Amino acid sequence: MTTRRSRTRTATLAALAAMTFAASTLAGGPAGAAPVPVPQDINGDGYRDVVLPAPGASVKGRWAAGAVVVLYGSAKGVSAAKRAVITQDSPGVPRTAEANDRFGASSAIADLDKDGYADVVVGIPYESVGTTQAAGSTVVLWGSRNGLVSGAALPTRVERNGNAGRDVAAWSGPDGAQVLVVNNNTTTRLTGPFTRAGKPKSTYLHDETGWMRSASYGDVNGDKAADRVLVTGRMGGLSGGYAFVNSSMEVSPFDRRMTGGDGLTSAVGDVNGDGYGDLVVGDPDEPTAEGRWGRLGGAVHVWFGSAKGLAYDRAPLTLHQDTTGVPGSGERGDAFGSSVAVADLDRDGKAEIIVGAPGEAIGTKSTAGTVVVVPGRATGALGAGSYSFSQDTAGVPGSVEAEDQFGSTVSAGDLNRDGRPDLVVGAAWENGSGGVWVLPGGASKPVYASSVSFGPGGLGLPGNSGLLLGGDLQS
Repeated sequence: MTTRRSRTRTATLAALAAMTFAASTLAGGPAGAAPVPVPQDINGDGYRDVVLPAPGASVKGRWAAGAVVVLYGSAKGVSAAKRAVITQDSPGVPRTAEANDRFGASSAIADLDKDGYADVVVGIPYESVGTTQAAGSTVVLWGSRNGLVSGAALPTRVERNGNAGRDVAAWSGPDGAQVLVVNNNTTTRLTGPFTRAGKPKSTYLHDETGWMRSASYGDVNGDKAADRVLVTGRMGGLSGGYAFVNSSMEVSPFDRRMTGGDGLTSAVGDVNGDGYGDLVVGDPDEPTAEGRWGRLGGAVHVWFGSAKGLAYDRAPLTLHQDTTGVPGSGERGDAFGSSVAVADLDRDGKAEIIVGAPGEAIGTKSTAGTVVVVPGRATGALGAGSYSFSQDTAGVPGSVEAEDQFGSTVSAGDLNRDGRPDLVVGAAWENGSGGVWVLPGGASKPVYASSVSFGPGGLGLPGNSGLLLGGDLQS
């Protein structure tokens, strides 16, 4: 295996270190679960499958050892009858379930070994490696005709309280397979081909950005090759962290930093229908007194792709709940942008931006949560035609309750092969344990009346408080 390490931290990292970071760090509290990954076909039956995180699940009495649930797609969509619950005590999964490992705190799906079955990368950010506490680790679960029945550990950086696997991203395209493993301070990029023992062709340590939080992949210049997005943790003077695209020490990382906006979450998709992926960054935090960016109640920033990629020095288009056409209004604590996804729900060639606002109050129910869908358009300002839904929407199962945080996570993919993307929505604290909703795609928007919801009991999970079924906001 060829291993590359980026050059010694230069003035770039010195500049980062000089900034005032947020007072809270991951080492001081649990890492929340990353979003539900975009569905892909794990068992090769022609239908995409959903992987649901449950990092707070107890396993044989071991608190927060963690689990993931696979809901297998079919012509009728997904159901609890066709599922698999996987923990580190499951056959073929590396290592052993231990208290507070939080297996499933992050996950991503891609065909890493090019066998035609999608594989699942799972982050375990609080797992100890040898005597190194909370170093974190990452495993790949190999897809097969029988689903996920075997796995292997992936190489990660080992450091005390490093929390490797706090987020993961995966890519499989004409340029090969890649995996990003986020550590508190760095990101490890693994490139394929991967062996069944989990060994990549090469690794690259991205320590040029520092203070890492999340990662994603996409194609922003239409060359069908992976473009990587790295988002740092919260920084003083900002409402979130910096977003870097294709950063490296060979080219000054700050030449690859998106300016004019910041955030915590990201997704890539073609919002304006020009054939190039656009970068969408969720910025849910309230702006600070000294902050340059941010918006009361949260915001979403959009940088548009092109044949030359993204314009790093150009300010993004910013959306929020005070944007014309977007439902609601910006209110403190709404957390608009806590989760983001991009998918063409109305199949007009221009993808919608799907935004979770889990802090939104519904009536008198605080932090009940909602999801806002902003239609893509070829020209002009975004916002017109936007709509929202919550557990107060007719046809959506359940009822509005305070603290549910509906919209904590969002994802989208066609689960029944009808050509219409279905929406997957998580509510991290539904009944204290979390829940997941699947809303089938319709002619132009989700079909609320055909929605189904999943709680711990129906999936064979313990109903312990803090289960975080469906994922949660990251710290």
